[in-house]
Amino acid sequence: MTYPAYTTELVTDERAFAALAPEWSRLYRRCATATPFQSHAWLHSWWLSYGRRGRLRLLLVREGGELAAAAPLMRVVRPLPALVPLGGSLSDYGDVLVDDERGDAAVAALTEGLSAAARTALVDLREVRPGGAAERVYDRWRGPRRRVDDSLCLELPAVPVAELAARLPSAKAQQRVRAKLRRLNTLGVKSRVVLPEEVEAALGRLLELHRSQWQGRKVTGEHLRPRFREHLVRAVGPMVRSGDAVVTEFRLADEVVAVDVTLLSPALAGGYLYGAHPRLRECKADVAVMLLDACTGHIAGGDRAGGTLSLLRGDEPYKHHWRPQPVVNQRLLLARRRTAPLLSAAAGGDAARRRGKELLRRWRGKELLRRWRERGGGGP
Repeated sequence: MTYPAYTTELVTDERAFAALAPEWSRLYRRCATATPFQSHAWLHSWWLSYGRRGRLRLLLVREGGELAAAAPLMRVVRPLPALVPLGGSLSDYGDVLVDDERGDAAVAALTEGLSAAARTALVDLREVRPGGAAERVYDRWRGPRRRVDDSLCLELPAVPVAELAARLPSAKAQQRVRAKLRRLNTLGVKSRVVLPEEVEAALGRLLELHRSQWQGRKVTGEHLRPRFREHLVRAVGPMVRSGDAVVTEFRLADEVVAVDVTLLSPALAGGYLYGAHPRLRECKADVAVMLLDACTGHIAGGDRAGGTLSLLRGDEPYKHHWRPQPVVNQRLLLARRRTAPLLSAAAGGDAARRRGKELLRRWRGKELLRRWRERGGGGP
């Protein structure tokens, strides 16, 4: 298929996906809206752990042999036949990649290629951050389409934690943050960026601490599975070497008491996963402040000045202490005329699920507030 000077190709072979790493990485660097979840290291590692044979669908757009756009997708058959982003629920953002230096012709070629690749399936682009490259595809789509809300993310400016504290609504709240930072210093908690050759061992400690900190409480079960560990190690190692991730260890005396993974891109960064020893809370160290201080240290200033610190998906009460901006990801549903019923079914099902989730979220919020008041309040 051609579109002016562009050609499209649908890759379904896993070995070909692996071989795309160098040129995929170049395209990723040329797409300003890309998040770390669109990097080749993250997506290919996820596929090795979670992909199913015969389902890979990578749509590539080239100009003169150079990769100009790409849509990392896979085919699913349940609950509806659809092309969905690689990365699944482990990725907080989904998107396509488009070279910023290419014009609308590259987007048009990608859009046309997606329509042809979909055939009898729906194109279901989940967790697209507002302003993402997939919006350009949505705008050019000629068939039935629907935009609905997806997950809520909370975002802060990429500035040092002292400046974030200044955003708090009262002088007393700001003083509490400064007191928590002083407490960490008094305890002697030290942070250290892990070297690339130390990443695998550090991630092993992170997952052990993560399991320990959630002992006896509800935890994301997938984080405890061997396949997730394999994915995290396989993805984060190359991302650290390329500057797309930072692994930080926190020590108290000679003991590692916490490990954090922060994922980085030019416009956005966020703490993805951490593990913390219960000893920190016993010492009255505020782990959230400790992690935020380290994360902002990685991203504030330099090439990421003016960027965004994402608290990623989730509406947990502790995040709201920092007065973040709520940003709702989008679900972009694209259909051909003959698959329009799939679009209606997907959008209708999504609305029903969202109503149920909203009721549950409100109930949980009231329950958390009740427990917080019973403990006498607290927090910044």
